Amino acid sequence: MYMEYFGLKDYPFRITPDTDYLYMSSAHSRAKAYMEYAIFNREGFVVITGEIGSGKTTLIKKLLTELDDNVIVAKIFQTQLDEIELLQAILVEFGLNPFTAKKVELLSMLNQFLVNSYLDGKQILLIIDDAQNLSKRVLEEITMLSSVETQKEKILHVILVGQPELNYKLEATDMEQLLQRVSLRYHVRALTPDETNEYIAHRLKIAGMEGKVFDENVIDKIYEYTGGIPRLINTLCDTSLTCAFADDQKVIDLHQFESAIGELQWKKKSDSSDDGSEEESLYDLSDIATDGSAKSGVNNVVNDAYIPIASRALVEISRQLKRIADHLDDTNDGKD
Repeated sequence: MYMEYFGLKDYPFRITPDTDYLYMSSAHSRAKAYMEYAIFNREGFVVITGEIGSGKTTLIKKLLTELDDNVIVAKIFQTQLDEIELLQAILVEFGLNPFTAKKVELLSMLNQFLVNSYLDGKQILLIIDDAQNLSKRVLEEITMLSSVETQKEKILHVILVGQPELNYKLEATDMEQLLQRVSLRYHVRALTPDETNEYIAHRLKIAGMEGKVFDENVIDKIYEYTGGIPRLINTLCDTSLTCAFADDQKVIDLHQFESAIGELQWKKKSDSSDDGSEEESLYDLSDIATDGSAKSGVNNVVNDAYIPIASRALVEISRQLKRIADHLDDTNDGKD
């Protein structure tokens, strides 16, 4: 609609994942580095979380375009599955026909495929998007699949990507077996105000925009209403461009912006808890490159990879000590 009017060669704010428009903020660069770490260092589990629309699926697609030919990937994007359906989906991704087999046969097929691929010098990667939808039984099944290993390394590498609810599931007491297999966890935060500005400029530039189309004060307003969530930024910017086109305006000022907000019926994200500060998973991996080329940088932090397990142990010890202290307090109160 407005593409020719603004001299663009493409629509810059589509909400569908497009790696050509991927903006690598520091948080997105680090999340991608963690996923690369799982592959190149043959780790078992990596968990990446982020709010809806934070760019997780686009990161996955970007990662897949950069993998070597020796990496065999199963990508699961539909996660409303039971254990049998998950095994079938994985085997289909690996090019097998599992639909007439029972569970024991499915497991045998998968284990044989994993072993044969490993002996052929291949790396096997399972990526599950929207993993927060997986039931605990399915998560337990994935835990068992990851137990296929040699004396030195895992054969199946797993990347679970999902919304923050995934963390709540993993922290449940009956998920300890899976949680102990997780070597890296990271939450992709929203963009900061400065990154929001850069994100908008980045997408407009890729689409062929020369010069600025958004007033500076409008950029600030965009952050207030989107909280720095890329998908929301796309929706609001696209609607703003449409309103400006309808009003025959080449620059989007507060009037066009307010028209867009009226069309969308949005409210400010003033109650957002995200303060823009970078949220580390459970420890700092400051040596990881933030330019997306993390293959060399991640090797500097191998010795730190299992700190999360120690951190969880300390948390559990703290909880136990608190329970003991509370019990002693109750006992003393009873004596009084």
